[in-house]
Amino acid sequence: MDKSSQSGETDIYRNTSDIFTNLFNEISKVIVGQKETVEQIIVSILCNGHTLVESNPGLGKTLTISTIAKVMDLTFSRIQCTPDLMPADITGTHIIEESGGHKEFKFEAGPVFANIVLADEVNRASPKTQSALLEAMQEKQVTVGNDTFILDKPFLLLATQNPIEMEGTFPLPEAQLDRFLLKILLDYPSFDEEKEIVRRYTMVDIPEVNRVLKKSSVLELQRLTREVPIAEDIKAYAIKVVMTTRNWKEHLEYGASPRASIGLILASKGRALIHGRNYVSKEDVDTMAYPILRHRIMLTFESERRGITPDKVIDEIIKRTE
Repeated sequence: MDKSSQSGETDIYRNTSDIFTNLFNEISKVIVGQKETVEQIIVSILCNGHTLVESNPGLGKTLTISTIAKVMDLTFSRIQCTPDLMPADITGTHIIEESGGHKEFKFEAGPVFANIVLADEVNRASPKTQSALLEAMQEKQVTVGNDTFILDKPFLLLATQNPIEMEGTFPLPEAQLDRFLLKILLDYPSFDEEKEIVRRYTMVDIPEVNRVLKKSSVLELQRLTREVPIAEDIKAYAIKVVMTTRNWKEHLEYGASPRASIGLILASKGRALIHGRNYVSKEDVDTMAYPILRHRIMLTFESERRGITPDKVIDEIIKRTE
């Protein structure tokens, strides 16, 4: 690569640094704290991947996701998953429309036709309804009857799970879990953060945000993410971390698939771009390994009984991988 090309590439990444600074500043007008969560959701958008968010009730999952959609000029829809939710309630259906004495079938689009779709408490939907999301997640299209409809770009599913109340739920099968790029764990705010939350949302004027990006800019950032260079030794390290999970017999029943290797490298590129760097560092890989792997590894029964979590296992694997 000649010096002029390197200079042009550096300018692009400098501009993206300013873009993300403005983006985070605008989001922080509504969302207090949760910097890591917001960053990881934006990483999933840059990587055009789906995300599973798990937390206790009342921690602002819906508000966070809808706020990010608004500042990035992306259409947003929310699906409240319940056991009686039908696939047609998500994808849409054909209806009979009468006009001028003539009747014809017309497709009525469902809530899946948006750039960002929030599937709230996705594990409360039946397996039949969960499977209706698979085609949209993997193929970015919806088939209803004999008709296939292409979803608008970008399309991302952000699903939430409540880990407390498990009665009447349908756990996601491993094949569907693997289709989520990231699994994000949302924790309680600190005292100072909760104090600020109370202050903001007990005032007369509720905080609002403005658009920072255009949808076309989001698509351009997705392209730039894939162009972030990664050194061969860092790429090899990321792959070793994923492959080690398959041989970690101490705590794991099974490890992550090659889809995790792809996701880890791509997510590390997204994090590097957010931080204004035109290269992937080991820190990017180590940071993104947790949301990439925690839903792709299965603990042994004995490890779960002893209170060992997926994050503890990932931490051990990172420390022992060279």
